[in-house]
Amino acid sequence: MTELPLSQDQIEELNAAQADALDDDYASLGRQLARRGIAIKAIRDGVAGFSVAIPSWGAGRGGTRFAKFPIAGEPTNIHEKLADCAVVNQLSRATPRVSPHFPWDKVSDYAALREEAESLGLGFDAVNSNTFQDQPGQPHSYAAGSLTANDVAVRQQAIDHNIECIEIGRQLGARDLTVWIGDGTNFPGQQDLTRSFDRYLDSASQIYRALPDDWRMLIEHKLFEPAFYSTVISDWGSSILAAQELGPKAKCLVDLGHHAPNVNIEQIVARLHRFGKLGGFHFNDSKYGDDDLDSGSINPHQLFLVFNELIEAERNNPGDFAPAYMIDQSHNVTDPIESMIASAESIVAAYAKALLVDRAALHLAQERNDTMMAFQTLRQAYRTDVTPILAKARAEAGGAIDAIAAYRASGWRDRKAQERTKVGLGAGIV
Repeated sequence: MTELPLSQDQIEELNAAQADALDDDYASLGRQLARRGIAIKAIRDGVAGFSVAIPSWGAGRGGTRFAKFPIAGEPTNIHEKLADCAVVNQLSRATPRVSPHFPWDKVSDYAALREEAESLGLGFDAVNSNTFQDQPGQPHSYAAGSLTANDVAVRQQAIDHNIECIEIGRQLGARDLTVWIGDGTNFPGQQDLTRSFDRYLDSASQIYRALPDDWRMLIEHKLFEPAFYSTVISDWGSSILAAQELGPKAKCLVDLGHHAPNVNIEQIVARLHRFGKLGGFHFNDSKYGDDDLDSGSINPHQLFLVFNELIEAERNNPGDFAPAYMIDQSHNVTDPIESMIASAESIVAAYAKALLVDRAALHLAQERNDTMMAFQTLRQAYRTDVTPILAKARAEAGGAIDAIAAYRASGWRDRKAQERTKVGLGAGIV
């Protein structure tokens, strides 16, 4: 039985006060789209069928490399994280899955944890391993690397942890393993760049062989941090080379913040899809580097262009296109629930706008080398305010027309601040 965390009656009462205005805005947008030959219901149905996973760790405050400032009522364990994630999904109706991280979210009974999530209307998405931190009681340190370490015992420890994550994921109903390592160097000459990559491939191949037949291994690249001179899996080139070496179940995961400034991420999406290696996304935003800011808060146009490529790929491969979509960001100064609600809306909005692109007109303009008309076709879709479509889809699914306002009206954070153990000050991002 599903036990939603917030009062559904309160959500519906708030929706009722806004319903007439929404109906008016929705009807107006419907007439506008009809003049362009677009049925608004088709876009609303597409939005209703779209979802993105949220990270368990995203329910808490992040931080900079120097400090973390907790928020009152912040979750302290996976059970409290699931409750907060259920709030996000109840209001947004777009985030029905949670991506857990181990050993942060470790419990003694994963069957019970799965039942707990289901009772909150949630399922589990990709499981994430952690070999970028040392844990209490850990026999070997990752200070000099994990899957690429010179010490074979360290590598085996990292391999075993990833295989353990696969087994946990099987119990939770997940089908993807995300592997990110911070391995690399901070000084020239610190490691042999070729041998470290070879060690990665050897370690990753052992993890790959442990994957169930219907699982994927999502290889995440990151340009820098904590390694500032060289990172073993630093870019999409290294990622796709590793994925091609490992086999068909190995795919590339694109984090929107893990690139050099001004890199054309939408082109990377197209390239990875072309060669069958596009596995999924971690959505966030950045201004200077790997900032992990809220999705769509800095460059919403880039987010739209990424989804434009994704829609193109989906239409070229109907029935065979299922990338993993997940939010991955650090909430340093906001209430994490509000940030995840806002990010989910930004992501769904970018998806909806990409659905509005007149594909026939775009392809014709491209074939005729009509640069301006191709650009204007995209720009027309991007300029469209799809807010009424998103709000209508949320309300019809039982969510809130104005999700953040409904969250604040619920008093959830204030109640949790009274009920939960206070989180201590942190020295860094986690």
